[in-house]
Amino acid sequence: MSEPILRAEGLRKGFPGVQALDGVDLSLCPGEVHVLLGENGAGKSTLIKMLSGAYRPDEGRVLMDGRQVDIRTAGDAQRLGISTIYQEFNLVPELSVAENLSLGRPPRRFGLIDKGAMVRQARELLARVEVDVDPRTPVARLGIARMQMVEIAKALALNARVLIMDEPTAVLTTSEVDKLFVLVRQLRDEGVAVAFITHHLEEIAAIGDRVTVLRDGRSVAEVPADTAQDELVRLMVGRPIDQQFPRRPAELGEPLLKVTGLSRRGAFDDVSFEVRAGEVVGISGLVGAGRTEVARAVFGADRYDSGEVTVRGRRLPPHDVHAAMEAGLGLVPEDRKGQGLVLTADIGENLGLVTLRDATRAGFVDRKGQRTAATKVADQLAIRMTGLNQEVRTLSGGNQQKVVIGKWLVADAHVLILDEPTRGIDVGAKVEIYQLVNELTDSGRAVLMISSDLPEILGMSDRILVMARGRLVGELAAGEATQDDVMALAVTEVEGSRAR
Repeated sequence: MSEPILRAEGLRKGFPGVQALDGVDLSLCPGEVHVLLGENGAGKSTLIKMLSGAYRPDEGRVLMDGRQVDIRTAGDAQRLGISTIYQEFNLVPELSVAENLSLGRPPRRFGLIDKGAMVRQARELLARVEVDVDPRTPVARLGIARMQMVEIAKALALNARVLIMDEPTAVLTTSEVDKLFVLVRQLRDEGVAVAFITHHLEEIAAIGDRVTVLRDGRSVAEVPADTAQDELVRLMVGRPIDQQFPRRPAELGEPLLKVTGLSRRGAFDDVSFEVRAGEVVGISGLVGAGRTEVARAVFGADRYDSGEVTVRGRRLPPHDVHAAMEAGLGLVPEDRKGQGLVLTADIGENLGLVTLRDATRAGFVDRKGQRTAATKVADQLAIRMTGLNQEVRTLSGGNQQKVVIGKWLVADAHVLILDEPTRGIDVGAKVEIYQLVNELTDSGRAVLMISSDLPEILGMSDRILVMARGRLVGELAAGEATQDDVMALAVTEVEGSRAR
């Protein structure tokens, strides 16, 4: 093995009430993909934030090429050749893709920003990550998956010696992941040291060389990337996970959600399906297939041109979120931090968001009633917290997702749309979310699950709908379908499709 480009020794970091890192060692070598594995809250994010200048360690040191360095800011990290792709995007939504890719270092000509050169450079970077996006498009108009690829392109622009990737595949489909892995292997072959964080165990052997496992702020093991998944899970969570996808079929009842002929020009066309009480219906498809657009239109968050949505026999008016919620429809969005939570509010306030209007009389909120309902749901979901007054932004990803789902339980929603429900969540927390899905369907609720994770769709759905280019192109029985079956439909060319 080559001498490490970067070595971290004995890193410790504490926050009020928690020791986030407790003496962690890590070495990143040129021409190697080093996977960091651990549950949410194990210390992975704290570690990479110290390497990228966001945090300073309480104890320990970082060495580059054997020389101790002091990384006080993100600028320090970049000057040392360390580039980080965070799970939470560092993009400016109001700026264009090109402006984001050159933020802080735009090309200049005669002292002025050269916008033509900026767009040309952006096209080259986007081509490298194989994303077909106009560089002049505002980032706010992109979906989550395309934002992720823009983040990756931005990191590549820095020509880093050390590249840290935090959950880069969380929102990507199988084909997008394959393209990303080709790029990562190219960087590895060029001598870049790559630190790769993932919760998808099947990716580890495909892309990694070594694995460091973190648990409770400590590095508990360093193993080869081809270590058996069962052993990786045991090292990560401290116990075996008997069943990764514990779907428990429930007795089916009447249709609770019916979507008929839903269309919006440029996004989706003639989409029809239903979800019955006790059923999990999965929607799969490639990025840009229109899955999230359909979900948002069904919930009333976005407009549609034609078609109708019925919840429990009640036809919903278009583009009316309040009517959807009144009918018992809930949406857990793919971007839980940007769209599902108020990060500066506490857990109790977030759990009561949906029912706040109903709990208000003459301008006064029934805080006692809200708190009682929130406590019951927090206990039901086993949210790991110090109390309802804890700020939701301080929770791990898995517990934040429980809060997003929990607010719909407080509101007694009968139909839940889950868009990427386990994005950025470790295997232990995923199983807890899956068990919650079982509890929802056992109680007669209906679940519509959108996911880019094919094993998840196959393992947790009763039926699978596949979308391509804005249209439903097939339906599969989950017990009989394979990943190849789903992908064969997902790449279907749809004649005359109006979707992007």
